[in-house]
Amino acid sequence: MKDLVTVIAKRLVDHPDEVRVNRTEDERSITYELSVHPDDVGKVIGKQGRIAKALRTVVTSAAVKESKRVSVEIVS
Repeated sequence: MKDLVTVIAKRLVDHPDEVRVNRTEDERSITYELSVHPDDVGKVIGKQGRIAKALRTVVTSAAVKESKRVSVEIVS
């Protein structure tokens, strides 16, 4: 799952070498924290958050077999 978020994010940004994904897990959920170059934050979020919403939808769909809630957070 971490690789999925990384691949998608690297395709969206101008500085793919600065894409970082950290995984945080607790008993009920898994959170992927996506950090990118400050100039690329807008590209990952998109107009009115459409790209971020699509990224979250893809990750949620891919995580159906997980028994935990999966979310993606964009951090600067």
